[in-house]
Amino acid sequence: MLFIRPFLLILFYSSVLLCLPNAGTAISSAQCRCLSGEACWPSASDFSRLAKQVSQPLIHPLPPASPCYPISCPSGDCNEVHRLWSDAGWRANQSGAMQGAVFETYLTKNGTIDACFMNTTLDVPCTQGSVPVVGVDARNEADVQAAVLFAASHNLRLVVKNTGHDLFGRSTARGSLIIWTHSMKNITFHDKFTPAGADKAETYDYSITLGAGVQWQEAYEAVDAKNRVLVGGLAPGGTVGAAGGWILGGGHSILSPSFGLGVDNVLQFTVVTSDGKRHIANAHQNADLFFALRGGGGGTYGVVTTVTYRTHPNLPLITAVLSAVTDSPTPNEPLHRLFADLVGVTPNLSDAGWAGFASTSLNATTGSLGMSMLYILLNGTEDQANKSIGPFLASAQALSASAGSALKLQAATTIPVNSFFAWYNAFFPQTITAGTSGALGSWLLPRDVVEREPDRVAKTLLPLTGLTLLMVGGGAVSQVDPGAMGVNPAWRNALLHTVFATGWAEGTPLPAIDNLIDVLKRNMTTLRALAPNSGAYFNEASLFEPDPMRTFFGNNAHRLKAIKRKFDPIGLFIVREGIGSDEWDSDLVCRRKQSILT
Repeated sequence: MLFIRPFLLILFYSSVLLCLPNAGTAISSAQCRCLSGEACWPSASDFSRLAKQVSQPLIHPLPPASPCYPISCPSGDCNEVHRLWSDAGWRANQSGAMQGAVFETYLTKNGTIDACFMNTTLDVPCTQGSVPVVGVDARNEADVQAAVLFAASHNLRLVVKNTGHDLFGRSTARGSLIIWTHSMKNITFHDKFTPAGADKAETYDYSITLGAGVQWQEAYEAVDAKNRVLVGGLAPGGTVGAAGGWILGGGHSILSPSFGLGVDNVLQFTVVTSDGKRHIANAHQNADLFFALRGGGGGTYGVVTTVTYRTHPNLPLITAVLSAVTDSPTPNEPLHRLFADLVGVTPNLSDAGWAGFASTSLNATTGSLGMSMLYILLNGTEDQANKSIGPFLASAQALSASAGSALKLQAATTIPVNSFFAWYNAFFPQTITAGTSGALGSWLLPRDVVEREPDRVAKTLLPLTGLTLLMVGGGAVSQVDPGAMGVNPAWRNALLHTVFATGWAEGTPLPAIDNLIDVLKRNMTTLRALAPNSGAYFNEASLFEPDPMRTFFGNNAHRLKAIKRKFDPIGLFIVREGIGSDEWDSDLVCRRKQSILT
């Protein structure tokens, strides 16, 4: 399954209320959060009282490489660390690990890196970096409420984490308290579901409620047992959380053109806000909060404890697979033609019901550039597949036959599969994709741009390193009112979610990293120019957007800001580039004198 690897690398969590003081007055005038090591940090007795209010012992997260230190006498099994370093499941099961190792590190003000590297030969001391120092292993809503009120009353920097898949590192922070929701694994299937506050006649058949710690593999298994499918994320081993940052940022899926974005399929949330109160948010209760939680960004309005989703019939599908290799480390003419052909037929493929991913990457052994494609046609026939995507595959075969070693096809075929879950298990096994360091760029490309200027689109995209085209827009995604919910309105016109990446090894000097970031920024300027009025997907984007509020939230930004002020007036939930982050410094620790978005 070598053709899958490139986009997988991109495709990456009552009595208590009476025990703690109200947080509103405690934080409203505070200009900076209290961090570990400062005089304001809670005492041992304070933490002892917190420990008595939660169901599990407090956790003290450690960087995942810490068992390898001290070098002279490792504190744990360093061989296991090396063996599992890139294993997404191993990382998801640790409170101190992120899927991207870069987010475990911290760049100090004097320009040095505070980190705990797996590579002990770098001779860098193992330090906490950006890994939180203490936290609550939440198993229920009462645990979450206790942790939220403790953080609020002591003015702490607070983060919320399930699996650590956030590609902005939003679920970790230096010197912080963490709420780790990974063990909140409750799954409830409803033959009929009526949202709270709705008329009894309003029912939804075959819905599912997932706890905050449920991962997509677990969710897919649960709905498949009922012969249903669920709009969800795709990642090796299904390690991404199904009721956290994925859905709160919008949630795209290969099933989105058929059934909509993740947020289009949510019926109800339960959430704990900064005052420690539990809210139900749906179309009938707390409708404004429901609006914000459907794509207005994770870690921003409260701690989501459950999400209830619609499910859909379990249908057969046709999958189309293409894998091509070149003899060059840079795009050659045959690859240009193949890629341009794919971009050109993309609108027609979307109209025919196809969805999926195409990507380019360098072969680690040969250094040659390759291209891969994995599409699906849900509930389609082989005849429909042959008529719609068959001509493109035939053209690719003819191009390869005439190109010689310049372009060799390893696969170009269609395969019938009896269900989505069977397809998912076949094409998304547990693979080694985590533990890396790097940065992303991305942009949502509207259909009209792809239709009007396919050659320009192809010429702009193909030179980008680690490129992935995700055809997850159009269809059902485009049929929803752009103002219906908090997700970026640019999704409703988008046909392609385009992502590219750069990366570096542990211990890479900062000047070298800066050079890579500068290239990424220049490429982002070129990519944005294709559709300057569009935007980017909050969960998979550049950390260096010049106007992040417009880029990620569009015209919804001001409304989302008002909702955040209502449900989080003390600004307890702040994440990088999220709503309200413009009121804080780059470390999200001290308030700015004036916010960027008023």
